[in-house]
Amino acid sequence: MPRFSSKRERRLWIWALAVVVAIYSTADLARTLADALRESGLLESVAMLFSGGMLLIGAMILVQGLRERSRGVEVGFGLGVAGIAVIGFARGISAAERSHLIEYAVLALILHEALVERRRQGRHVPVPAALAIAGTTLVGVIDECIQFFLPSRTFDWFDIGFDLLASLLAVGSSVSIRWVRRWIGRLRSRSSRAP
Repeated sequence: MPRFSSKRERRLWIWALAVVVAIYSTADLARTLADALRESGLLESVAMLFSGGMLLIGAMILVQGLRERSRGVEVGFGLGVAGIAVIGFARGISAAERSHLIEYAVLALILHEALVERRRQGRHVPVPAALAIAGTTLVGVIDECIQFFLPSRTFDWFDIGFDLLASLLAVGSSVSIRWVRRWIGRLRSRSSRAP
């Protein structure tokens, strides 16, 4: 049996691997970059980049949840969930934690989509959302373990909590949007069958 259930699943796993490599390879660089930005006064510009990153995550959530033609109620619900996620991510969080939220939200969405695609192709994948959240959090734990051995970084349980939060919000939002779509579809189906 082939390792991947489809070409799309293979591409998603490659993207997930690329995100993980980027996270791990910048473990030592992140602090140096943040210090340099702070010293040059460009940290405010980074806040704008964060906002752009959060908008992209919101767009990813919407695209994953609203794959097929959507109706007004579904789009409204999706925009509301994405908006809540963006606002929740942005409130009172330092620049370092913001980067964790973006990195791990993107990773969680990609992992979740890969697992959903695998299941859609007939492979056994129990609870893709829980597996994506667990996998993302495990990547965060490994990242913190790597940082433990770097002289400029430290192991931080708080960062692991942010990684978990990012994956919960991202995957939870996507799953919620899909659930609403199915629910509305069932309601429409029942109403069209009613005499």
